[in-house]
Amino acid sequence: MDVKGKHIGFGLTGSHCTYEAVVPQIQKLVDLGAKVTPFVTHTVQNTTTRFGAGTDWLAKITEITGIEAVDSIVKAEPFGPKTPLDCMVIAPFTGNSISKLANAMTDSAVLMAAKATLRNQSPVLLGISTNDGLGLNGMNIMKLLGAKNIYFIPFGQDDHVNKQNSLVAHMDLLVESVEHALEKKQLQPVLRMYT
Repeated sequence: MDVKGKHIGFGLTGSHCTYEAVVPQIQKLVDLGAKVTPFVTHTVQNTTTRFGAGTDWLAKITEITGIEAVDSIVKAEPFGPKTPLDCMVIAPFTGNSISKLANAMTDSAVLMAAKATLRNQSPVLLGISTNDGLGLNGMNIMKLLGAKNIYFIPFGQDDHVNKQNSLVAHMDLLVESVEHALEKKQLQPVLRMYT
């Protein structure tokens, strides 16, 4: 299904090293005619790493979407009943947030938007980025893989030599994954090799 005219929520969590791959995908969604509303966790807003300052990434995302990021649970809650999203994307989606969503915890604007979207029986698309995907968080990923209306951007081991438990989504498949999720379909194959 085409994303043109769709209202897409786009949540970012704290995997700062992945923003460089994710932000161009937000641009692609906008270029294809989607309205994109950004949602962020506190780690995006208040952190500076070797990958840049969170405030700089927020400014870039605001410039692309023309919409200021939703940064609190209170601001995110209306996206269930009053301003429903056609699809909620969370990319990057860290191990910390994976464990919270899998266990029904809602402590950020991103997770509240996901909960609100699921309440409306609309798709939530996850682009994981975690060093613990094949560790303790593996069971949480499996739980989410089996959950209704939750879909994944295909993912794989990004560095099986140095980080054996690490899993990262193929962010270049984000738009195609959104198109499938809007049709309530999982883009296949879910598990893909990194080359």
